[in-house]
Amino acid sequence: MARTQVPSLDITKSRSWWERASKVIPSGTQTLSKGPDQFVRGVSPIFLERGRGSHVWDVDGNEFIDYPMALGPILLGYDYPSVTEAVCRQAHEGTTFTLMHPLEVEVAERLCEVVPCAEMVRFGKNGADATSAAVRAARAYTGRDEIAYCGYHGYQDWFAITSTRNAGIPKVHADYIHVFEYNHPASLERVFAEWPGKIGTVIMEQPGVEPVDNFLTWVGEIAHKHGAVFILDEIVTGFRYAKGGAQEVYGVVPDLACLGKGMANGYPISAVVGRRDVMMAFEKVFFSTTYGGETMSLAAARATLDVLDREPVIEHIWRQGERLRTGIQKAAAEWKIPLKLSGNPPRSGLVFQDGDGNESFELKTLFMQETVKRGVLFGGPVFITYSHSDQDIERTLDAVAEAFRVMRQALDAGEVAPFLEGEVVGVVFRQRN
Repeated sequence: MARTQVPSLDITKSRSWWERASKVIPSGTQTLSKGPDQFVRGVSPIFLERGRGSHVWDVDGNEFIDYPMALGPILLGYDYPSVTEAVCRQAHEGTTFTLMHPLEVEVAERLCEVVPCAEMVRFGKNGADATSAAVRAARAYTGRDEIAYCGYHGYQDWFAITSTRNAGIPKVHADYIHVFEYNHPASLERVFAEWPGKIGTVIMEQPGVEPVDNFLTWVGEIAHKHGAVFILDEIVTGFRYAKGGAQEVYGVVPDLACLGKGMANGYPISAVVGRRDVMMAFEKVFFSTTYGGETMSLAAARATLDVLDREPVIEHIWRQGERLRTGIQKAAAEWKIPLKLSGNPPRSGLVFQDGDGNESFELKTLFMQETVKRGVLFGGPVFITYSHSDQDIERTLDAVAEAFRVMRQALDAGEVAPFLEGEVVGVVFRQRN
């Protein structure tokens, strides 16, 4: 089989901007998951300049179908007309004020209408704002400091101590947080048994794995049996799995939920929502930010919720996601590519495996290299938006098939490295359980 060759992209301007960034920005990036080591350095673009719908353009003018979608916040598509128009109107009226703005009330009321657990709402700007505020409220409500957790919950000290990027965090935080395993209720029971009467907060996300035997409901019941508050971190799943998030899909009602990505189609806003008596803890905890009521993001959230109400956004995302997953699985089987496809249609994950069943970053790199050269930008999770068209899916599957063809050549040759044109992708950090 002849080796497939596709010309490399011109990323001259990206490289120039990276040189400048490296001189004035530690790590060169504001968001670690967007750094060049998360893509194929030397092959992939480093700086994007604009987006429209499901497509993005880099600083060199290369166009791509985008699947990381800004790490998940883009739900409808870049520059979605009604959202952009709402933001522009609000920008002329004002972005932040000396007193509160009616949009704070209106959007809070809308969240209470669509999110099953929501009776009251507080706004933040980032996912970590919401998860940290929810934990603080739960601690205040229960009078207990210790936390049981499952999944990823942001960069703040209480959680980041569990990662390998824990420099600068007082080690005492590690004494207050204890991990349990997804889909294993006994692991949570074990945490409560090992620290009796101390766990006041159980926080978890719904990852790219389906719950078994009503696991989410089990977590809530176990938490309540031991007097703890159950927090569902829906920063990723909120408004993407359903208007009411994962709790709507899986029929669970947590005490508190954290919302963010997808809520305003890319504008910076997050929220803690939940049961009234638990939310009233916010009247005594310190959670107060200058930009908590920033109006352009609230206007974007209202406009996004309007689109969700009047158009089949969720149905489209599930349908297109299923088409993409089915096509990828079919191509992987045809080319005998060792691929594990995790998640579900709104959010998938592609894990390429070596001969021992471990994740192969070399194969992942080769896949990302060959797809980006063909105009498709993959990263970590694969997010579908309302703007991903049938043509996008078809073009993507063509690019995936060609990438698998090259990967098959590398596997048959018994060595992936000679096929790589850039550096092997890395990981931002690992959690320490």
